Amino acid sequence: MSFAWQREFTRLGSWLILWLFLGLLFGHVMTWLFVGSSLYLGWHLLQIYRLSRWLRDPKQLELPDGTGVWEDVYRAFRLLDRRNRRGQQRLENMVSQYEASTAALPDAIVVLDENGHIAWFNEAGVTLLGFRSPQDIGQRVVNLIRHPTFASHLQSGDYGRDIEIPSPIDSDYRLSVRIIPYGEDQRLVIARDISQQKRLEQMRRDFVANASHELRTPLTVLRGYLDMMAEEATAKGPLQPWISPINDMVRQSTRMGNIIEDLLKLARIESNAGSAHHETVQVPALLNKLVDEAKAVTGDAHAIHLEAEEGLNIHGHLTEIQSIFSNLIQNAAQYTPAGGDIRVRWWSDGAGMYFTVSDSGIGIDKKHIPRLTERFYRVDPSRFSRTGGTGLGLAIVKHALEHHGGRLEITSEISIGSQFTCHFPLERLRRLA
Repeated sequence: MSFAWQREFTRLGSWLILWLFLGLLFGHVMTWLFVGSSLYLGWHLLQIYRLSRWLRDPKQLELPDGTGVWEDVYRAFRLLDRRNRRGQQRLENMVSQYEASTAALPDAIVVLDENGHIAWFNEAGVTLLGFRSPQDIGQRVVNLIRHPTFASHLQSGDYGRDIEIPSPIDSDYRLSVRIIPYGEDQRLVIARDISQQKRLEQMRRDFVANASHELRTPLTVLRGYLDMMAEEATAKGPLQPWISPINDMVRQSTRMGNIIEDLLKLARIESNAGSAHHETVQVPALLNKLVDEAKAVTGDAHAIHLEAEEGLNIHGHLTEIQSIFSNLIQNAAQYTPAGGDIRVRWWSDGAGMYFTVSDSGIGIDKKHIPRLTERFYRVDPSRFSRTGGTGLGLAIVKHALEHHGGRLEITSEISIGSQFTCHFPLERLRRLA
């Protein structure tokens, strides 16, 4: 027992003895003891009332000085109050530092509560999203960012990918938006200005398209002269001694023409994002045609098998869908040795639609797979010179798939073969009776 409590019990005993003596002196002992106890209790109630007032408003009122055990109680509260004030000051400093650091970020950061209301945003939220402080605190974010892509993405709960939307304050600015869930159903919205990146990409696409288009004319002239020279280099022709370099020039000019055509095709696919005319593409008939063409080119070199689910069609752009399928089938034919098997399959499992090309070719090292869809990426440069590939086929496949909400999955093992699988979303399914 502390000294303060010992002193309090001593005081209580002395107080009761005093009132007992007065009762014995004047009579009515119990009455005098009741009065003394009531006064003692009233004094403690007064201390409780003073403490209660201070607890209700500790910033405005001073904690009173007490005597006896209340002196200990008030001292403990003062220590606790000082400790809490120091902790609060540390938290305020941390919040100030956090706000200062986020204010320096070029990305807009918005904190949403479990109901999608805005709890906080940084200064970039004002410049990029047009939010106002403090008027927009507590507002539903979909009332301020009204783009349907953002609203559906926020509602979906699938935040594994970023989305692109125009800025609410200027449609010329493009924003990349990522949503990160955390805590108790709270979400963090991060918006980044990618307008400059998009402009640079558009400039690159325009340059490639214009350069490719301008190269077609001189290349056509060169091909015309090379064809004439090739005729003169036949047996007993005047250019017969030059037949080998002439044929080599013809092959390389043909390859250059294919590269230009693929560059133009890729530029058209990129520029038509979201604006291409879509229709119901009858995939089984298209695959039968492409497989027959591949068989005609390869002859008996490969065994090509087709398995296509009848009536399973896709809503999309015919030219782009055909580019996806033909590029994957041609790749399998090019990189599969004679006598190998190529299997082409088109099917649905109720969750999506899939196009798969499997081969028993030379295979690809796993370290190269993540970069296969890059323009002109070469696993083995010598292989391109032998096969005449342009290095753009898988880039075309990737971009065309993205236009249809799909993705490309690649698996491969050296000396065993490769498998290319295109995943299409189920909403593009069209079945014909």
